[in-house]
Amino acid sequence: MGRGYVQHGDRHLGAHAARAGKRNRRFLPPGADHADHARADRQDIRRRPGMPLQIYKRGRFYWAKGWVEYNGRPIAGPYRRSTKASTEAGARDWINRETELQIRRHVVGDEPSKTFSDAIMLYNASPKTAKQLIPIVEEIGDMPLGAISGALLKGLGPKLKPKASTDTWWREIVTPASAVINNAHELEGTPLIRVKPYDKFERIAQDKRRGKNSRVERKPADKEWIEAFCKAADPYNAALVRFMFETAARIDQAVSIEPDDLRPAENKVRVKAQKGHPESWITVSPQMMDELLALPHKRPKNRKTGKFMKPRVFGYGSSTGYNTRWKTICKSAGIPYLSAHPAGRHGFFTELVVRQGVDPVTAAKAGRWSDPNLPMRIYAHAETDEADVRARFRTKHVQADTAQTPKSKKS
Repeated sequence: MGRGYVQHGDRHLGAHAARAGKRNRRFLPPGADHADHARADRQDIRRRPGMPLQIYKRGRFYWAKGWVEYNGRPIAGPYRRSTKASTEAGARDWINRETELQIRRHVVGDEPSKTFSDAIMLYNASPKTAKQLIPIVEEIGDMPLGAISGALLKGLGPKLKPKASTDTWWREIVTPASAVINNAHELEGTPLIRVKPYDKFERIAQDKRRGKNSRVERKPADKEWIEAFCKAADPYNAALVRFMFETAARIDQAVSIEPDDLRPAENKVRVKAQKGHPESWITVSPQMMDELLALPHKRPKNRKTGKFMKPRVFGYGSSTGYNTRWKTICKSAGIPYLSAHPAGRHGFFTELVVRQGVDPVTAAKAGRWSDPNLPMRIYAHAETDEADVRARFRTKHVQADTAQTPKSKKS
């Protein structure tokens, strides 16, 4: 580092830059705000090309200012932008990546712009996501990543799935496409994309166009529904619905349980990792364990390969195999059909918090939610009838009798 620079920790500041900045601020009027100082700094950076990239804290995030240098000469800048990093180490990583990108551009020139199809080749998609990406890549596969905006991705919804809800558009179009683009950003330094979610007005307008409401509240199971279901069900499905209602296990976790996943002496069952949560052993009631142990093991057949799978406790080989059987059971029992999620996970939280008054933190921990606010917002269904609430305003409250105390006698 040349003369005139002083080292402060692991940052290099130009002494002459500090003096120049003070000179700019000297001419600011009294009471100048942060924006005035920022403009003065930008003017100072433009006058003095060659100040290397530096980081500074602004609000929650670190920002970068200065120029990218190569062999002592400025090649890109001036910069004054957020690194989107909340830690100093993250900000320095951003500077390193940006410096490397700009030096590569300076030495070899601009590389051909990567397209969405190129980004697809870098992305390790699951079979489900790959299926969702097929119509997207057919539509925008040849577009450069830098030309793809959030508005463009959101606009694919009406074109590719005109009868779907905005929630479906977000889940099956915007989310996988954004993941592909941002994965390329991480690996190749291509542009990052951030998409603003559909707002409630867009959701309502689309519901009106398709003639169907989205986000319809689903009624969760209660004990009466569970008992009616179990009376009409075979032992395997009765045990399955009781297990999910008692433990808040997801259907894929439940049907994946094998005989080796049971610890009868401890009343524990192992459930596989899912949705960011690690594999864990959960405690069940002794009655539930007895019910599981009484089920003869079944080896389901893989529908794609035709081969038999390992033994499963509930006998199902996939998370969708139960649907047809459950519809038959519900019809026979004379109860409305509920899928596994409202029957199990939804019903679990509503039963504990709304009906039994268990505090949400305890219920969330028992159901393996990391944040109790999530199930409270989604799963805790109110059960008071609306007509009953309105009637309360017309009902006279019963006044408690005031205890009469005899007046004390005068002495």
